[in-house]
Amino acid sequence: MTDLLAEGRELDARDPLAAYGDAFVDAPGVSAYLDGNSLGRPLRDLPSRLEQFVQHDWGTRLIRSWDEQWMDLPTRLGDRIGALCLGAAAGQTVVADSTTVLLYKLMRAAVDAAGPDRTEIVIEEGNFPTDRFVAEGIAAERGLTLRWIAPDPVTGVQVADVSGAVSERTALVVLSHVDYRSGALAEMSAITDAVHASGALMLWDLCHSVGVIPTELDACGVDLAVGCTYKYLNGGPGSPAFAYVNARHHGVLRQPVQGWMGAGDVFAMSSAYAPADGIRQFISGTPPVLGMLAMQGMLDLIEAATIEAVREKSKALTDLVVRAFDEELAPLGVRLLSPRDAALRGGHVTIGHPDFAEVTKTLWQDGVIPDFRFPDGIRLGLSPLSTSHEEALSGVLAVRDALG
Repeated sequence: MTDLLAEGRELDARDPLAAYGDAFVDAPGVSAYLDGNSLGRPLRDLPSRLEQFVQHDWGTRLIRSWDEQWMDLPTRLGDRIGALCLGAAAGQTVVADSTTVLLYKLMRAAVDAAGPDRTEIVIEEGNFPTDRFVAEGIAAERGLTLRWIAPDPVTGVQVADVSGAVSERTALVVLSHVDYRSGALAEMSAITDAVHASGALMLWDLCHSVGVIPTELDACGVDLAVGCTYKYLNGGPGSPAFAYVNARHHGVLRQPVQGWMGAGDVFAMSSAYAPADGIRQFISGTPPVLGMLAMQGMLDLIEAATIEAVREKSKALTDLVVRAFDEELAPLGVRLLSPRDAALRGGHVTIGHPDFAEVTKTLWQDGVIPDFRFPDGIRLGLSPLSTSHEEALSGVLAVRDALG
C-alpha cells in the first residue's frame, strides 16, 4: 500500500484540478470525506453569497428582486445546469421542487399523454426508493401496471433488459443513469433508442450523474429527466431539484400540479388555469430562491474546470480505489460491488462485507466518512473537485484497519 499512497501523492501533485480543493470548507476532525455522492461539501464563498443575498438582494431590493432577478431564476439556473452538465439546449431545464415532486410531475404527465392502450410503466426493481414509490403511486392512481426489470446488481440495467421489457403497452420507462448502489453507468443513448422503438417515453434519473459525468440529453433524444442538486452540485441539504423536458414535448405534456407560478400570466389572477409556454409550466409554487444559492458557486467551478475534466479525474479516483481494494481489501473477504471498468462506472465505488454496518460506525468515529447501504455495502463517494487521490486511498486504508 505504501507504493499506492506514494502514487496518490504524485497524482495529486500532477492533478490539474487539485487547486479546486481549496474552494471547499474543511470539516474539523474529518480526515477523509467519501460521501460527496450523497451530500457535497459547502464552498468557502457561501457565507459571502448568503451575506450578499441578505444585505442586498433581499434586504435592500426587497420584493423588487422578484421582478429584477428571482422570477426568472428557475429557468436561468436550469439553462446553466443544462449547458454545463446535461448537454441540453436552453429552454428545456427548470429548477423547481424536490426530486420526488418533479418525478411525480414528469411521470404523471408522460402516462397521461400516452393514450389508453399504453398501460404499463417499466422500472428497475432496485431503483432508488423514491422512483419506485412514485411509480407505484401513479400506477395506482391511473390504473396502470408496473413491469419490473431485474438486472445484474453490479453491472446494472443493460439494453437487452429494456428491450425485453418494453412493448406496445409501455407508456413510460424510468431508470437511473447511475445506479445508486453499485455505481453502474447505464447506456443512455442505446437504452433510450430501445424505448423509443417501442413507442414509449424515457425518463432518466440523473441524481448520481449530474455534475460528475458529461450527459448528452439532447443528442441522445431523451424525453424527460430529473436530478437533485445536493450531491455533485453541492447545493446543500434540501436544495431543489431540476427537471428536463425535451422541447418536442412542450405543449403536449401537461404537468399535473397546476400552480400559479406555472401559469401563462402569473399576475392576471385568472379564474382558470392556462399553462405557461415551454418549460416554465412545470413550476408550481413559489420558487425556493434561497435554496438555489449554494449550487451557483459549484456551477462556477464546473464551468472553470469543465465537466469533461471532472469526469477524467472521477475515473482516475475510482480506478485508484479499485486497485487499492484488490491489494488491501479483497484478501480480507471484501467484495467489489461496482463495475471494474471506469467507463461503465459513475463517481462512487461500492464494496461489501458482512461487518460493514459496524465498520461504518467505527469509521465515522475516526473521522472517515463513507456511507453504508443495506444490507452490507459501503459506498466510497469521490467528488472530483473536493476529493484528493490521497484522501480516497486513506479511506480504503481505514476500512482495512477497521476490519482488522
